[in-house]
Amino acid sequence: MPKEETPDIRLLLVDDHEVLRLGLRTLFSEAGGFHVVGEVGTMTEAIAQGLTLKPDVVLMDVRLPDGSGIEACREIRAGHPETRVLFLTSFADDDAVLDTILAGADGFLLKEVSGDELMRAVRSVASGRSILDPGVTRRVLTKVKSLSTSADDGKQQPLAPQEQRVLALVAEGKTNKEIAAALALSEKTVGNYLSNIFQKLHVSRRSQAAVYFSKRYPT
Repeated sequence: MPKEETPDIRLLLVDDHEVLRLGLRTLFSEAGGFHVVGEVGTMTEAIAQGLTLKPDVVLMDVRLPDGSGIEACREIRAGHPETRVLFLTSFADDDAVLDTILAGADGFLLKEVSGDELMRAVRSVASGRSILDPGVTRRVLTKVKSLSTSADDGKQQPLAPQEQRVLALVAEGKTNKEIAAALALSEKTVGNYLSNIFQKLHVSRRSQAAVYFSKRYPT
């Protein structure tokens, strides 16, 4: 009985540098086992193509000209949860790594990774495993511990019930638009709630607020 062929991994490339996208397309096209279904350079295009093309894996930069790859990740995963997202970036900001994880990303690699390592990572993510660059793992775990400790210092103001509901959805990686729909609020109102939450908790990022929630209200 002939061996059944494994279908190519359908890949969407998202980076604002055209030369880098060309290099990635060449790498994956020549390797075999991959099919680059599209390549874009902005957050808006990433969301549109991610939802239209429904790739197996989106290989995406964190920083994009019109916004964040993290926001694009949230939108793509919300609209098509089967799509995996692997971040490939040139900087290892610990908060950004936390944000990518909370947004539903399946991996985070630095651009200094070798071609072979990158292809292995894409295959791993496509098969359902998670990838985190070993160079940032320890720092991220330390960051989570630090945030968790600060969440217990008793200095935060108590959150109102509706603020807790908003924060619970933030911790699930929901976008402001999704939170608004879930709670029958306007996006502007959700934004106001988040501003109040950040001020009460003395944080400035969604990831920090989410860590506080998971520590204070474990499931």
